[in-house]
Order: sequence, then structure tokens, then C-alpha cells
Amino acid sequence: MTARYGPRVALLVVDVQNDFADPAGSLYVTGGEEVVAGINAEIAAARAAGSPVFYSQDWHPARTPHFVTDGGVWPPHCVADTGGAAFHPDLTVAGEVIRKGVDGADGYSAFSVRDPESGDQRSTLLGQRLAELEVTTLVVVGLAGDHCVRESALEARGLGLTVLLPLELTRFVNLRPGDDQRSVTAMREAGVLVD
Repeated sequence: MTARYGPRVALLVVDVQNDFADPAGSLYVTGGEEVVAGINAEIAAARAAGSPVFYSQDWHPARTPHFVTDGGVWPPHCVADTGGAAFHPDLTVAGEVIRKGVDGADGYSAFSVRDPESGDQRSTLLGQRLAELEVTTLVVVGLAGDHCVRESALEARGLGLTVLLPLELTRFVNLRPGDDQRSVTAMREAGVLVD
């Protein structure tokens, strides 16, 4: 694992938050809590090799078109300053946190957010931070593999980064049966190195 990291390599930990990673969470990803120990080992390996670690964090207002209660598709989740939005208590947090969905936008990718009404998209700080650090390779882990992990990996590829995705360090929602396999196929077709 340590061999993954070094100069110009970064780790992105996607949305390992209580609403996703705790069985009592409002949008629990089955098995989400199972990846925390492995992700912590990955964080330790990255830090030992001098690679930066970034964390994405859903951080929604109480009302947003992203939620089913306001016309969206998801139950309310990761509402700012709630226990559900907090990182899983066992997760090692040792790097910059990139919050998404702060103003009610859809924040699937850690690299960008989209206004759910107008469709306008804008970048988060993540792409800028990686460029400043001259990162060329990004390791992506976290939740969920068929949504925020997939979108982050695909957008990183679109920015020209080499992207590694260790499958044992993600879990899938499978809103529709087979979403996991379709997501893995889409990532592989885009050049994401899924192992």
C-alpha cells in the first residue's frame, strides 16, 4: 500500500460521514462502517510517504432541492452541524476538508457542485489544491462507490489525473440493482485503475 504514495500522489477520502457510514444514518450505505479501518491504514500510508490527504464532506442546509422533501431524490442527510454530517468517529481526519452542497447544490463529485435548479456547475477548491501541489495521481476511497466516489474519480480523470480506486475501500448504494457493476464499468472505461 505504501508503494501507492509519494511525490505528486494524493489521497481523497470521500464522505465517510455518519449518515452514510453508520447503520443508524439517514442514508446508510450497507457496510459503510466496514471500510473505516482500511481507509485509516491508507491515510497512514499516505502521510508516511508525504502525500497530502483530502476529505470531502457533504454539508447541506436543512432545506435543499437535493432532498426528497423539497423535490429531490435523496432523504435529508448530512445537514450542516448535525451528527449525521460529522465524520465517522473512528475515521482519522488529518488533512484539508472540502465541503460540498453547502448552499443546497448537488455535490456528488468532490471537484464540483451543481445548482439543482439551474444546472449551473462550479468548482470546489480541490482541483486548485491538487494543481498547486503538482499532484498527478489521485487515490480515491470512501462512500458511495456508485455516486460520490464514482463522480469524483471520473472528474479527476477528466482533469487528466491518474486515478486509483481500491474497491475494498468503498461500498455501494445500489439504488437500482446493478449500479455497482455499472459504476465500476464506467470508471474502468474512463481509465480509472480499479483494483
